[in-house]
Amino acid sequence: MKTTINCFLAMIALIAIACQSKQDSTPETNQASQGDFPYTITETTKNRENLSAAMNRSFNSYSDIHPRNNELYSQFKYTELKGFDYNGHDGTISRRDPSKVIFENGKYYVWYTKRHTPVIPVGAKRAAEANDTIPSTDWDLAEIWYATSEDGFTWTEQGVAVPRPPKPEVGWRAVTTTDILKFKGKYYLYYQGFMEASGLKGDYCPVTASWAESPDGPWTPAGKIVIENGPEGSWDQYAIHDPYPMVHNGKIYIYYKSAFNRPNPVWVGGGLAISDDPLGPFEKHPLNPVLNSGHEVTLFPFKEGVAAMVAKDGNEHFTVQYAKDWVNFEIASIVELLPVATGPFVPDAFTDTKFGKGITWGMCHFINAGRYGVNQHSILARFDCDLSLEVDDPAMKKTGQWFPIDFYYKQKLNKNQKERIKAQTEALKQQ
Repeated sequence: MKTTINCFLAMIALIAIACQSKQDSTPETNQASQGDFPYTITETTKNRENLSAAMNRSFNSYSDIHPRNNELYSQFKYTELKGFDYNGHDGTISRRDPSKVIFENGKYYVWYTKRHTPVIPVGAKRAAEANDTIPSTDWDLAEIWYATSEDGFTWTEQGVAVPRPPKPEVGWRAVTTTDILKFKGKYYLYYQGFMEASGLKGDYCPVTASWAESPDGPWTPAGKIVIENGPEGSWDQYAIHDPYPMVHNGKIYIYYKSAFNRPNPVWVGGGLAISDDPLGPFEKHPLNPVLNSGHEVTLFPFKEGVAAMVAKDGNEHFTVQYAKDWVNFEIASIVELLPVATGPFVPDAFTDTKFGKGITWGMCHFINAGRYGVNQHSILARFDCDLSLEVDDPAMKKTGQWFPIDFYYKQKLNKNQKERIKAQTEALKQQ
């Protein structure tokens, strides 16, 4: 009898073990013995206990495990703009650093830095040779112009919006890198004011502003520095560039960039200054810098927070980042061919939206339209994308770009690199 009972108990135990083993073989259950990572991804796959760091990021750092379903991932398409004359691309006319695009009076508006000089720039290293007609850099001796468009592809230049003021006012040497704000029925242009040829002592160009009742002006200068450089020893003591305003929680949020860590490898980051009044005073956020990469500052409201397009420079270049609290940014996607110096069309930039819809197009610049020292200048272009909750464009969500073979071969070794490689080969032969 005792033997029979023991056999019966043993059978029950075996059945229990078999049932548990069958349960454990299901990929989404007991994670301690879950087996191989499943071929088919389900909602519960992210709950596995033994995820690698890479797969953990896939599930928890992005809105979806594949870019095609990531609302903050996109490819970018580029279109040459019509309507802008560049004097045969001889280098005497340059347009760069477009503002956000806005839609007013039944048409699109954009503001930008325009240089029209008798000769091309001599270069920052030769800034001492610059004078009232010879620019040191591509943005030296520049003013802020604007253009309008019925369709966003063909533009009509309307003229200068903000001219250089008389010396010694802020910006007498150049006014550049502007962006637009609409707030309580008025319009504000924020921009950098140079008081010496760029390159003489660096890029000291504090942020100032002008305001108008209409996007067509006339613009009244604020006549003061709107955002001061930081105190001595602070990260932004020498430079506050690319002011980029939006409206959030009834306040003016201006994001900006600064370059620091000199004379070591330069570290470019993004800061944030906040004010109740468009002309200040602005209070800098205590967590500045809030972005650790990017050569320019470009953002747009997205869902409850704000998204940033981070192009060039820094460990997190060529990414789109997201901050639900408008301060603490995390990488949302890694992208290709991200536009540079971007001025997107952001319909809800100034509406104080509580749920941003994203963007689908805007303006950017190419700074290599000519050859350095020959006909150096920049041109404006249009980019299109799908970083919008209201658009579903699968063609914009494809991954991988193929370039002509010549593009790769143009990335040539320089003389020093060739000599280093030759020396390495000779050293191997001597072993």
